[in-house]
Amino acid sequence: MHDRTAQSSGIDRLVQVMARLRDPDSGCPWDIEQTFDTIAPYTIEEAHEVAEAIRNGDMDELRDELGDLLLQVVYHARIAEEDGHFDFETVANHVADKMIQRHPHVFGNDVVTTAEAQSVNWEAQKARERAERAAKYGREPSALEGIALGFPALMRAWKLQKRAARVGFDWSDARAVLDKVDEELAEVRAEIDAGTGHDRLQDELGDLLFTVANLARKLGVDPEGALRETNAKFERRFRGVEQRLAREGRDPADQALDDLEAHWKAVKHAERAGGAADDSDGSQSA
Repeated sequence: MHDRTAQSSGIDRLVQVMARLRDPDSGCPWDIEQTFDTIAPYTIEEAHEVAEAIRNGDMDELRDELGDLLLQVVYHARIAEEDGHFDFETVANHVADKMIQRHPHVFGNDVVTTAEAQSVNWEAQKARERAERAAKYGREPSALEGIALGFPALMRAWKLQKRAARVGFDWSDARAVLDKVDEELAEVRAEIDAGTGHDRLQDELGDLLFTVANLARKLGVDPEGALRETNAKFERRFRGVEQRLAREGRDPADQALDDLEAHWKAVKHAERAGGAADDSDGSQSA
């Protein structure tokens, strides 16, 4: 087995390695036990790690993470092959056929001269495919067909709104959405003041988050990316607070909130002095 895989192309070798790992007689006990459901979380995790490597601009890391993500595809294809559904070759050929079908200006006789025109054609083709998928599963056609439930909630909100906007269900501009944000925030405040239960608060807070995602869309901002950057900013600053306290021999858990806030402001001031991006206020929120 080793000699044969060593002489194969990279993808063939990986497919053979996975087959060996899943061999019920001589494979790895852990790999043999895995299913689509148990592997799916790793697939999502690896996709995020690819994105992180890209953000870091680390090509060695990106090479490794792309390999890990490819392994996930091979893993799922192997399980499907064992169950008699399809194999990796089928997956690869299917996506190749789809790319050819969606690029008739490259592989056929259509003429497309701009990226914008191609985007229009691409979306039209995808819309036809979504309609075919809905018909296949006996669902009514919908502009929202094909937006996976597995997306992070903030991303899915953005995609739902973007798709609805294509058929005219949209706010006139970002300021109109801002008014809606104010309205939803007021409703959250009202529920808090009324002392209502968890379910009502969750419902109103969900409406607020959904509207904020819509505001991001109208402003041309990726809400997942914006929140990701804010998460990183908060982590960086909070670690800065911890480091300042550690130099003084103090534990953050033992400090008063006012003291923690003072250190937070000091970290933000140091960032401003160093030219880092910063907020305009001095609150402990990012």
